[in-house]
Amino acid sequence: MPVVDADLQKLLDHVEANREAFIARLMGYVRHPSISATNVGIREVASMLVDMLSALGMEAEAIATRNHPIVLGRREVSADKPTVLLYGHYDVQPPDPLDFWESPPFEPTIRNGRIYARGVGDNQGQHFAQLLALETHLAVHGELPCNVIFLLEGEEEIGSPHIAEFVREHADRVKADLVITSDGPLHESGLPVLIFGARGVTSFELRAKTARRDVHSGNFGGVVPNAIWKLVHLLSTMKNAAGEITIDGLVEPVIPATEAERDAMSKLPIDLERLKAELGFDELDAPKERGYFDRLMFHPTLTINGFHGGYDGAGSKTVLPCEAFVKCDIRLVEPLTPEYVLEKVALHVARHAPDIDLLPLSGMLPSKTPMDSPYAEPIRRGLLAARGVEPLLYPTLGASLPDYVFTKILGVPAFIVPYANADEANHAPNENLKIECFIDGIKSGLAILAELGTLSR
Repeated sequence: MPVVDADLQKLLDHVEANREAFIARLMGYVRHPSISATNVGIREVASMLVDMLSALGMEAEAIATRNHPIVLGRREVSADKPTVLLYGHYDVQPPDPLDFWESPPFEPTIRNGRIYARGVGDNQGQHFAQLLALETHLAVHGELPCNVIFLLEGEEEIGSPHIAEFVREHADRVKADLVITSDGPLHESGLPVLIFGARGVTSFELRAKTARRDVHSGNFGGVVPNAIWKLVHLLSTMKNAAGEITIDGLVEPVIPATEAERDAMSKLPIDLERLKAELGFDELDAPKERGYFDRLMFHPTLTINGFHGGYDGAGSKTVLPCEAFVKCDIRLVEPLTPEYVLEKVALHVARHAPDIDLLPLSGMLPSKTPMDSPYAEPIRRGLLAARGVEPLLYPTLGASLPDYVFTKILGVPAFIVPYANADEANHAPNENLKIECFIDGIKSGLAILAELGTLSR
């Protein structure tokens, strides 16, 4: 266990002294729905957050976008200190299906050391922990250790369609030296995690139509083309049985992982047999020789999300379907962009099945911060001081977050420091946050800020 200096110990003691009050306040916060998909409670919760940030002496307001507002707060300490932007999102997923919740999703309930509520893990409990870290510094020391910007988005759960536009328009107001996002889960062991990037994503549909109507598979089988088969044949040209994406030009630009990234990856623990047993599968997807974290961090993927067409009712129906469509996504690594990848997909479709329609959907750029960033070490030290153990270092996430707006638009390093338990069930019924994870999140946040405050610009 590392030795904790006296100033940090005062902060940690304050959190313990206010533990029950902090828990009660979190439960009061997540009681308010803020569902971006249906615009339920969004402006009410944004207004609440403006009040919370203003109470911390921040210049705070809810700024309109073309849909849901972004909450922005700022407190300046010294031009000689770094400015950290804390990103989170106040919108939550719809709670459906309601029948699977053991307690109502917006009536926070404590069971077995966890708070159960929609949004408590993703992401309200995590950015509320950051907010309480700021409050603790102010309560104990009277000031923050560095300059802080709080940016809370209201559209993350619907793909963050306007945050890039917002950051471009308000670049002067969100100018920072680094960004920290507290979102997502800890490692399944409960160990703290420091993440340096996220894969991007692009989604699309492929649609086939071969006739005006479905026909009898006996009377017209072998005569009228089958829309489902057309899609099957096309998909088989896009990825082979060895797990290789075979779309010309798509994977060739991928930048190989650095030695530091591969070294960090090699130290990440994984109980693969337990994971297989838990999810009920016997072997990893192809390619067989690729390691678990290698798959998630350093390679693009092509996924069929859903295949639709023809008859799917009870019994059989000897019909030849005239229409079918498939939904796909491709996860992106540097330097791939949604535009580049969709261009390669379009060329591939035109070459192999020109009568199939390609419909681009949403997209998000990948993001990567070098592991030798000068801000990585103080964040690591802060996590070590707060948690008493070294954090696991993830070169990148397999999933996608809008980190690119910070690394590519603002041009600053961005880090992800999650506080939620690995089994938080975010986006699912019975979403939850372990109380100890919440308290540890507050402590981690204030220790990281303290370490950043030792730096000079």
